[in-house]
Amino acid sequence: MTNSPADTVAKALWYTGPGQAEIRDETLAPPGPGEVRVAALFGAISRGTESLVFAGRVPDSEYERMRAPFMGGAFPFPVKYGYATVGEVRVGPPELLGRTVFTLTPHQSAFNVAAAAVMPVPADVPATRAVLAANMETALNAVWDAAPGPADRIAVVGGGVVGALVAYLCGRLPGAAVTLVDINPARAELAQALGVGFAAPDAAPVDCDLVVHASGTAAGLATALRLAGAEATVLELSWYGAGDVTVPLGGAFHSRRLRLVSSQVGQVAASHRPRWTYARRLAAALALLEDARLDALLAPPVALADLPRRLPDILGAGGTVLCQVISYP
Repeated sequence: MTNSPADTVAKALWYTGPGQAEIRDETLAPPGPGEVRVAALFGAISRGTESLVFAGRVPDSEYERMRAPFMGGAFPFPVKYGYATVGEVRVGPPELLGRTVFTLTPHQSAFNVAAAAVMPVPADVPATRAVLAANMETALNAVWDAAPGPADRIAVVGGGVVGALVAYLCGRLPGAAVTLVDINPARAELAQALGVGFAAPDAAPVDCDLVVHASGTAAGLATALRLAGAEATVLELSWYGAGDVTVPLGGAFHSRRLRLVSSQVGQVAASHRPRWTYARRLAAALALLEDARLDALLAPPVALADLPRRLPDILGAGGTVLCQVISYP
């Protein structure tokens, strides 16, 4: 390992109360044995999860399960939360020194982390696009859970980042007819960029072989159930936090023998769990980001220092930002 630097002051984003955030200074000691020092280049806000954290809507029962790998503080507040940072290893073993890496760390300008917790970014994946790794990992796990097949008719309800990535992955199946369904007509341009179809909820194809729901709304879930064909699976990817959701299980739900299945990235999908580690899954997600079409998901970067002022717009209910990129000086 190279010589460690002296103590360093880093800048970190903390959620301090409902709808409130601030930048705090954090003093970093030199990296310890087995650790690396990473200087952040870019990060990303996971809009679905972080909007719940920002609003203080993480349920008491989920405080431990919803902890991010390197979260600071404790729910509900104050918390240093996030899990998408791309940076450069400034201090570490020769095989990592100077490498661009992805880490599941909160929004912070520099940090020490275990060398085993950083994943080198493939040479063909730009650092800005690599911030999608955590979202791609969620989408990949969802596709494993859903098990779509070639030539399937597939609808993905909810054109956010994870929904769009699920549609993108399913769209690579031979002969699959994939439709991204969203109430925002502007998502049609995103769907076209990703090589899949688009429809508003009332015009979406019915009798689907698979429906994935990722809108985070009760209306979206109702749409997903309506679009599913007989004995089809509806995969629920949304997480509602402390909110209650009405699920329309009347009507033809039982007669069509629909299956409503949850998916969550906290564990490797059961179909792959005996063979796949978390590290292997994350490496696969990064490799899947080599396609430049995925840049359509990225919003122009916002500087870390500006986040407290910008977060209400980025995470607000009416926000249209997909993946908000964070830039570091």
